[in-house]
Amino acid sequence: MKESDYWDKALGLIVDQEGKDSASSLFNLLLTVDERDAIGARLAVMRALIQGELTQRQIAEQLNVSIATITRCSNTLKNLQPMERDKLQQQLLSAT
Repeated sequence: MKESDYWDKALGLIVDQEGKDSASSLFNLLLTVDERDAIGARLAVMRALIQGELTQRQIAEQLNVSIATITRCSNTLKNLQPMERDKLQQQLLSAT
């Protein structure tokens, strides 16, 4: 089995979850506390970058994340197609 097959199966399992409680249980099983925190922090950084109200240094201080994490998120956002960025923006800002 190829690595991409494992990812496809993981995505299928995630998509099949019904509701937040079920998804939370699955992620608790699959991810460590640190991994879950890192995902949450990454989304918070992306949300802050999209909002554009803070400098990268302010984001790092407020969210207690490294500049490297902010740089990765910023580069990811810069490389998105406009439709992808709009969709992500809508999802992140509506989740606040």
